[in-house]
Amino acid sequence: MEFIVSSAELLRGVMNVSRAIPAKTSLPILENFLFAADEGKLVITASDQELTLRTSLPVDLKEGGSMAVPARQIIELLKALPDQPLTVKTTSEGSFECLWNNGNSSLPHFPAADYPEIKTVDEDAETVIFPAVTLADGIGGTIYATADDEMRPAMNGIFFDIDTASTTLVASDSHKLICFTTDDVKAEHKSSFILHKKPASVLKAILDKEDDDVTVRFDAGNVVFTCGPTMMVCRLIVGKYPRYREVIPQNNSNILRIDRLQLLNTVRRVAVCANKASNHVKFTLSPGQLEITAQDLGFALAAYEKIECDYSGDELAIGFKSSFLAEILSNMGCETVVMKFMDARRAALIIPSEEESASEKICGILMPIMIS
Repeated sequence: MEFIVSSAELLRGVMNVSRAIPAKTSLPILENFLFAADEGKLVITASDQELTLRTSLPVDLKEGGSMAVPARQIIELLKALPDQPLTVKTTSEGSFECLWNNGNSSLPHFPAADYPEIKTVDEDAETVIFPAVTLADGIGGTIYATADDEMRPAMNGIFFDIDTASTTLVASDSHKLICFTTDDVKAEHKSSFILHKKPASVLKAILDKEDDDVTVRFDAGNVVFTCGPTMMVCRLIVGKYPRYREVIPQNNSNILRIDRLQLLNTVRRVAVCANKASNHVKFTLSPGQLEITAQDLGFALAAYEKIECDYSGDELAIGFKSSFLAEILSNMGCETVVMKFMDARRAALIIPSEEESASEKICGILMPIMIS
C-alpha cells in the first residue's frame, strides 16, 4: 500500500471515526484503525463491535491495499505535524512509513484480515431520509431525557416513531418525557427503532458539522446512518417502547404563558435553597401571578420569588423536581413557553408558545411531586 495525502485531511478523517475506538477491549485489534486504499480513496474504519464509524477521503493512490494501524500513535503523530503532503507506505518488515517534508516515522501495522467483519443491515432494510439539521435537533432536544435503567433497556435510548405523515423522536426516564416531531421525514408505512443514547450522542457530534441529508437504513438488529463520506453502524436496543402518546395530556385547562428564560432563571435561583436530596420547588399559581418557593428545613434554607405572568385557570399549588424542569426549559429554543396543568397530581404539559414555529416540534411532559 502507498498513497499521498494531506496530513490535515488524514487527521480530520481519523478524528471523525476515533469515537468508536474502545477505551478497553479484550480484542486488541480494535485499538487500531482499518485503512483500506482503492480507486483513489482511503476508507478509514473504527469499531468497538457495538458501534462502527467509517469515513473516506481522496488520496493520490500509488498502490492499493489494506492494513490495521495503531490509533493512538497515528493520531498523536498527525496532531504534531503541520499541514503538508504525507506519504504513507508499507514496508516488507511488517511496518509502515509516514514520510513528510523533512522527516519520517515507522509504525507497526497488522493484517487487515484480523479486523472483525462489520455487520450492517439486511438488503430488505427500511430506509428513510432525514435532513442533517433536523436529525441533530431531534437528538439534541431529546437525549437528555433518556434513562439509565438496567431493568428496562428500551428507556435508555431514543425511540424513532416513523409514520406516513411525520416522524417523532421520543425519550423518557419515567419522570419526564420529551417528544420532537418533524414533518420533514415521512415513510411509506409505519416503522420504528430504538437508538441507544451513546451512539446517538456520537451521531449528533458528527451531524453538527454536516448539512447534507442523512440516509437511515435499519432492520430488527442494526441501523446505518450515512451522511456525506461518513457512515455509522450500531446495534439497536431490542424491546418494546411504552405507548407514549397515551400519557400526553390532552385536556389540561389551567394555562401558564411565560418568558422561558425568566422562568428558567427564577427556578435556578430558588432551587439554590431547595433540599439537596429532592431538589423540590413549589409553584403557586393565581391569575396574573406565579410564586416559586423552595426550602430545606434541615439547614434553615428558604427562597421565594414572585413573577407576573399570563395565567388563566384555577388557583393551583404544584411541586416539581427543579433539575428536571430546568433541563426541559434549557433545552427548548423558544422565547415564550406554555405550561398546561390539570391539577397537583397529574403531569404538566410544556410546549413552546403557539405563535412560535417550534410549537409543533417539541413538547415536554413533567410529573409533579407531592408537596406539603
